[in-house]
Amino acid sequence: MMMATPRADNEIEEVEADLHEIQPVLEANEEIQIQPASTEFDDYSRYFDVDGRTKRKGTFWTATAHIITAVIGLGGVLTLTWAMAQLGWIFGPIAMVLFAAVNFYTSILLTHCYRRDESVTGRTNSYTYTDAVRRNVQICGLFQYLNISGIAIGFTIAASTNMMAIERTHCMHVNQRKDQCDVSRKSRMYMILFGLVEMVLSHISNLNKVSWLSIIATIMSLIYSGIGLGLGMAKVAEHGTLKGSLTGISTDTITHTQKVWKRLQALGAIAFAYSFSIILIEIQDTIKSPAEQSTMKRAAVVSIVSVTAYYLLCGSIGYATFGDYAPENLLAGFGSFYHDRLYWLVDIANFTVVMHLIGAYQVFSQPLLAFVENWAAHRWSGSEVFTEYGLSVFRPLWRTTFVVFTTCMAMAFPSFRYIIGTLGAFGFWSLAVFFPITMYLSEKKIRKCTRSWVGHQMLNGSVLMISILAAIGTIVGSFDLN
Repeated sequence: MMMATPRADNEIEEVEADLHEIQPVLEANEEIQIQPASTEFDDYSRYFDVDGRTKRKGTFWTATAHIITAVIGLGGVLTLTWAMAQLGWIFGPIAMVLFAAVNFYTSILLTHCYRRDESVTGRTNSYTYTDAVRRNVQICGLFQYLNISGIAIGFTIAASTNMMAIERTHCMHVNQRKDQCDVSRKSRMYMILFGLVEMVLSHISNLNKVSWLSIIATIMSLIYSGIGLGLGMAKVAEHGTLKGSLTGISTDTITHTQKVWKRLQALGAIAFAYSFSIILIEIQDTIKSPAEQSTMKRAAVVSIVSVTAYYLLCGSIGYATFGDYAPENLLAGFGSFYHDRLYWLVDIANFTVVMHLIGAYQVFSQPLLAFVENWAAHRWSGSEVFTEYGLSVFRPLWRTTFVVFTTCMAMAFPSFRYIIGTLGAFGFWSLAVFFPITMYLSEKKIRKCTRSWVGHQMLNGSVLMISILAAIGTIVGSFDLN
């Protein structure tokens, strides 16, 4: 055991003396030094999260509203009755449940990719879908933003269809004749009207600011789905029979080849109806920290289960009502039945669909709008002109240009059904299956040829084959199926 030297004892005594002298000073200044720092931190944490971004205030309810607004706005009453008519009572519900299960599973995988530990860059959050991908960012971004643009175009077409349905139902009620109520020539006028509304709303700065719009859109969806279901059940009760068949549309009106193409096109439509994964990371980034993952999982579970039940109910009631002659737009079909009575109820339903599409357009467009603005700010950060005026000039110009572009493209496309079939085929596999699985395998460091890796690749390959077939059916259908 080592003995302390006299020199060491002297040094210890000197240090103790110094500490004794400064102790009163430390005690006197304790409150002055600590309190301001604590207050400053409290003020900072009140307005900013730990990553330095504006504090997120999203909750389970706002996230659920965003998802329901996005998912139901994609398909819902607009196309799934037609898809059911092509697949029949057996394969229609099976297809909806399978696509819902795949989308639910890959959405849960995506929630794991929002928060990461990056020892090199120091970033722990993936603020966008492309941030989460990291690898193949350019390819992923191309798929995501093309898909968002196509969805915005589809929403514009669908909104004009429902606005025309309102005018047609009113016309049929007044004239009591269908042949005098051709309003198809006014579709472009209604597209422009919808575009003007979106042009104003597009200047909302980000997804955090449109929570109120998502809540309104969700309420609208409950209204028109309730009206649609009620009218459908009333018509089925009036007929006393359930229309439709186990295997889908009859070959008495179309050829066997056309039936195959229509079935494949219906798969594309159903896939499109569940393609909300492309904005899931952006929705998760609105949720208050630090419970983003658990909150997003709960929101995804509730939303997808609720939406699937809604899809099955609306698709089944619509198919039971119209059978092989199911229209592309369920509510537009009810207009022919109820033009003499309850026409006003059909008009209300169509109006709430338009209101829902207005909100859905914004929920889907915000990630693309924000991406271009962030890219421009980074690209021209050294420009004196851009530094002086910032985004105050670029933002309104860019957002107005985007709405004008989607409106003009909507005027050029013949049918909403072909839009969703194409987007469903190409977008669902790449953005809702391939990239989420790839990200998850990389994040969890799952080795190749293991049981988990093989299972995920089998799911990936199966959805890819279905997407290719759906794309073929949609492309063929756009040429010779009417």
